[in-house]
Amino acid sequence: MKLSATGSTTPFEAYPEYDGQAVCVDVTPLKKTQSSFGERETFRIVFETRELRQDGKPYLLFSRGFTPSLHEKAALRQFLKQWLGRDLTVAEQNEFDTENLIGRPARVSVVHSDYNGTTYANIGLIRPDRSGEPLRPSGKYVRQKDRQNNDGRFNPASNTANDAPADWRRVKVHVGRHSGLDLGELDRESVEALHAKWLPTALAMPKPLKADRDLIAALKQAKMALDAGQVEDEEDNIPF
Repeated sequence: MKLSATGSTTPFEAYPEYDGQAVCVDVTPLKKTQSSFGERETFRIVFETRELRQDGKPYLLFSRGFTPSLHEKAALRQFLKQWLGRDLTVAEQNEFDTENLIGRPARVSVVHSDYNGTTYANIGLIRPDRSGEPLRPSGKYVRQKDRQNNDGRFNPASNTANDAPADWRRVKVHVGRHSGLDLGELDRESVEALHAKWLPTALAMPKPLKADRDLIAALKQAKMALDAGQVEDEEDNIPF
């Protein structure tokens, strides 16, 4: 994705607090999201770190959602300035290819913040890795743009009485630290956490909103697919 300067409510396990090496493994495709400023297109930058999950696989760390703007006051511009240890050159401002970030090392500090009893994990600081022995991608992560052509591996889910979209993997998560992501972008552990901890509360809602109804139906379908073995537990956070 080329840019031009001229042109994490549900209390499940958050990413551990961490200060150490990381490496960029993905820049996600643009997606339309809702914000206080209305609908906008955003993307996220994905990192692997040395922190391992219980199954021995690297944790994935997602940045906040960025709009594709390199304006001097844009959040992305400030994030890149910290990461690179310098501001963008004039040439980079005129045409910056986010593909060049893939494989770039960094040092990150992950901090927790609590809001209404929920713990959120955020990249509190990113900076260049000057260690001389940077972290390299594990090779286990499949980029989101490369997953979009692999949907044939999965059985399509049919519509339910709750009017959920036909493909539950495309239902938007609107709660917790994964808010803004499609359900299919979450790893197995996160889906099961939503099913176990958010779903019972949602089912008790007297008048759930459509977003709640969609996610309720999608989580039910996801759990059935997991239990039936229709979802492959691949090398990393591959969408279902």
